[in-house]
Amino acid sequence: MNNRSLNNTREAMTAKHIGIIGCSSEGAALCYRTICNEGARMMGAHAHPEITMHNHSLADYVKCLERGDWSGIGQLMLSSARKLADAGADFVICPDNTIHGALRYIEQLMPLPLLHIADAVAHQAVKQGYRRVALTGTKWLVESDVYPERLARHGIEYQRPNHDERDEINRIIMDELVYGVFKPEAVKTFQHIIDRLRSSGCDAVVLGCTEIPLIMNDMNSSLPTLDSTRLLARAALHQAIPESVLA
Repeated sequence: MNNRSLNNTREAMTAKHIGIIGCSSEGAALCYRTICNEGARMMGAHAHPEITMHNHSLADYVKCLERGDWSGIGQLMLSSARKLADAGADFVICPDNTIHGALRYIEQLMPLPLLHIADAVAHQAVKQGYRRVALTGTKWLVESDVYPERLARHGIEYQRPNHDERDEINRIIMDELVYGVFKPEAVKTFQHIIDRLRSSGCDAVVLGCTEIPLIMNDMNSSLPTLDSTRLLARAALHQAIPESVLA
């Protein structure tokens, strides 16, 4: 091992241990890859903070979602967080927007600090000067207060898709994207919805499902995108990596 590799290893050992509460495999995998790839650009070749992920079956989450059992979702998240704490994680992230709606049931019980995905998005929206954002995601996420509460703290307005659009976005996410199925028709649907929201005054779009960035980005969207998956991963990196390593 050469000196540079040794230095990278030492730097990775000084970084905080990131715990990932997984939900869908595609969203969790994209977040994990982003931490690893962008960590290397920040810390040096092949280096990134220590990462541990725990993932209950997505089916367990979906069963709770379909019966409106947010307390049950919270217990699944709490179970993962406790396992990550036992594994030595210093803090946790959850690359799934929808299940953040259960945090109100478990925040006081969490064994580790959690970086909130909507905070990462809101901070970027402020940084880029956006004032009114379109909100996309599962029907459970879009109809929740997960984003409205966090955006309001920064004076950012939002607009939800209409009910038919929510249903179609939800179908694409739950029947296609979580299975790694990416269809041109899905891209066109998102483009049409984003175009309409742009015409109604939105100046950016929140990709508020961690799988949406797998098919939508700044290149094929008529609005600038706020990629919740990668923004959360970057927030985790900045939380984990000491300033001395970044210098």
